[in-house]
Amino acid sequence: MLQYTIVFLIIAIVAAILGFGGVAGTASWIAEVLFVIFLILFIFSLIRGRGPRV
Repeated sequence: MLQYTIVFLIIAIVAAILGFGGVAGTASWIAEVLFVIFLILFIFSLIRGRGPRV
């Protein structure tokens, strides 16, 4: 999922450089949402993985 975030971030940067404001805004918003989801799942997996192994 972090890989998709990086891809959308690169698309947003390239679109901004080329002057496509709408595409850049949409791609950066998608990258931000995916990054937040990644962080939530990462923190959840850290908390979930700390229990004793049976």
